[in-house]
Amino acid sequence: MLNRIGKEITYLRSAVRTLGRLKDIQKNPDRTWADIIEGLAATKPDNLAITGEDGSTLTYAQLNERANRYARWALASGARKGDAIALLMENKPEYIVAWLGIVKMGGVAALINTNLTGMGLAHCLNISGANHAIVDDSLADNFFGAADKFDRDIKPWIHGEPVQGAENLSDSLGLYSAEPLPADTRKDLQQTDNALYIYTSGTTGLPKAAKITHYRLQTMAGAFSAATAATEKDRMYVVLPLYHSAGGVCAVGAVLTVGGSVIVKRKFSAREFWEDCAKHEATLFQYIGELCRYLLNTDQKPGENRHKVRLAVGNGLRPEIWEPFQQRFKIPRIVEFYGATEGNIALMNYDGTVGAVGRVPGYAKKTFNVEIVKFDVDAEEPIRGADGLCIKCAPGEVGEALGKIDPESATGKFDGYADAKATEKKILRDVFEKGDMWFRSGDLLKQDERGYFYFMDRIGDTFRWKGENVATSEVAEAISIYPGIKEANVYGVAINGMDGRAGMVSMVVAEEPDWTRFKAHLDDNLPAYAQPVFVRLQEEVEITGTFKHRKVELVKEGFDPEAISDPIFFFDPREKQFIRLTKDLYNDIQTGSLKL
Repeated sequence: MLNRIGKEITYLRSAVRTLGRLKDIQKNPDRTWADIIEGLAATKPDNLAITGEDGSTLTYAQLNERANRYARWALASGARKGDAIALLMENKPEYIVAWLGIVKMGGVAALINTNLTGMGLAHCLNISGANHAIVDDSLADNFFGAADKFDRDIKPWIHGEPVQGAENLSDSLGLYSAEPLPADTRKDLQQTDNALYIYTSGTTGLPKAAKITHYRLQTMAGAFSAATAATEKDRMYVVLPLYHSAGGVCAVGAVLTVGGSVIVKRKFSAREFWEDCAKHEATLFQYIGELCRYLLNTDQKPGENRHKVRLAVGNGLRPEIWEPFQQRFKIPRIVEFYGATEGNIALMNYDGTVGAVGRVPGYAKKTFNVEIVKFDVDAEEPIRGADGLCIKCAPGEVGEALGKIDPESATGKFDGYADAKATEKKILRDVFEKGDMWFRSGDLLKQDERGYFYFMDRIGDTFRWKGENVATSEVAEAISIYPGIKEANVYGVAINGMDGRAGMVSMVVAEEPDWTRFKAHLDDNLPAYAQPVFVRLQEEVEITGTFKHRKVELVKEGFDPEAISDPIFFFDPREKQFIRLTKDLYNDIQTGSLKL
């Protein structure tokens, strides 16, 4: 009882603090992100704003002055309010400076995924509408390698060492003043104007450019600042990509809104993670679930929990590793959240209930805009009743999470994508009454009787087998706790002449499992229909830049042992055990002579 009361108090304090931040942002429609940084540069000029992995630092005064140079450079290059400038740069302090400078003059910074090449890179640059691109010298080859696919001339400005055939931005910036910008530079800029384009990860097709307005930029930063109770004394360690909302907006914004400090790491290193936290005296860090799994898979070593981290915030921390991770590395508090870069659903698990991605108790339901509706996995559409309207899920029932679109609400705005058609695809109409509009999350969640939300799966990842819905995340969770399994990526594969999809798992293992024990483990943890039929052993699981498992390619590759070099094992129902899949067995399965 006391534990429940404590959790309720934590929820109320955190929710009130968060809603207070959002209301304050609404009350100041002319205040932009640039105004916040300029205010801190005036009131806390000597506070440390950013630290690089090489030890370089920028105070708020220095950050603001250097961003002024970028703003003047952008204006001199012909950019005006609403114009996009692409930013293709690895994680470093200059990254934050650059996009701050662009938004300072009213422009839009298009944050490009640094892993992209060729058509993918060209696509993102093309849809940004940018005529200029800031390009890190280390990524110049990627840019020029995709140039023949651009639909217009995009002028590259190289940051770092000069590159033949491109302007050198590092030299050009010195030509512009660091003094405050003229008062009328942003005279027409409103919170409803775009500040950033942040691209979806492209796990299912080419990325889409989500529009991040100045309002959304402030609310995302403010919500994370409130959830973590950040102060100017906090230091946030950022290893996630700055081109994505988790690392580049939520983590950065959590501390830069209150005069705190950001520690920028070029790339995540499990070996150096805790050493960096200790060295830079980090008090906060932002995670993606798989990042935590990588850290947990490392060998224990002295000093790994001698740090000043008081809180970790992030999403995707699976229940099976939550407590082992928190206990091993001695992290006092974990705040798990649920949301999407472009979406209007934001959930926070303020009290640390293991496995939950957020909570909305019954008494707070009217304040938030999220509902879960019954969902048809086969049709990949919400189920509608006889009246044509959607049906709300009962507690514990899995369905699609929707967010009500209400431009006047602090939590209901949906700005969509740069592509209007892509925006329309995410809107569901006539949900609970004729004429209403809701944002489709594309995710399956459930909510318990106390209001806690639990992430179940991505729509499209859940599949049907033997007439039952199989949630890949639940299966992966059950498999991952088997000894020696470092990663498990679960998906469904088609078999000729059979309805639904058979379960398959790609695993990274310390050594090949004892298949008899592995099957016994599956029997203990999963119903028969949810157990994988095929197991693929890989050296590593391919992930996106934001640590999400790639599944599309694996689904396409299927389970043909002659087309795949990795060993594949098959649960033979005749032998009642896993055996190595051969071409003859594959043919028997596909022709139906071996019945599953």
